[in-house]
Amino acid sequence: MRYRLAYAMLLLLTACGGEAGFTPKPRAFPKVVYPEKAYQQFDKGYCAFTFEYPVYAEIQRDTSFFDEQPPHPCWFDIYIPNFDSRLHCSYVPINERKDFEQLKADAFEMTDWHNKRANYIDEVLIQKPNGVGGMAFIVEGDVASPFQFFLTDSTEHFMRGSLYFNTEARSDSLAPVYEFIEEDLQHLIETFEWTE
Repeated sequence: MRYRLAYAMLLLLTACGGEAGFTPKPRAFPKVVYPEKAYQQFDKGYCAFTFEYPVYAEIQRDTSFFDEQPPHPCWFDIYIPNFDSRLHCSYVPINERKDFEQLKADAFEMTDWHNKRANYIDEVLIQKPNGVGGMAFIVEGDVASPFQFFLTDSTEHFMRGSLYFNTEARSDSLAPVYEFIEEDLQHLIETFEWTE
């Protein structure tokens, strides 16, 4: 019994001594490789507009909307695989069924939904000389969609876009990637034109 106790004490003493204590690795984020900025023309026959989008992005048309066809053929995503992010784009013609005021109210309501987690929502008026107007919403905080916008001529056409990342919403860690993509979104809005 004495030998067992002495042996246990010896093991305990040798296990506790000699090496420095455990030091955890510092918190780090994965390295992000940013592609070189370059743009290509979006000019599809199923949409009433054109714009420029990044060459490192893909256009993916929506084929279903709640197990049905989308309300208009011009519903698509601009998918950026480098950052696993999507700009959801939807187009609605303004007519008797959908009037301009209702579409605009819907865009504000969808942005306001993020107020639950947003620190601040900055509304930026878009007014271009080519007849394209609208509003951009920059949503700050840990929100699902940090950038949304709508573009319209207020009589015939209404296009809405919202940016989403396929990851947990952490504005501090997504900030560098978001800033990179925000430049592309600004370029899209600057080059946007109605074709009809």
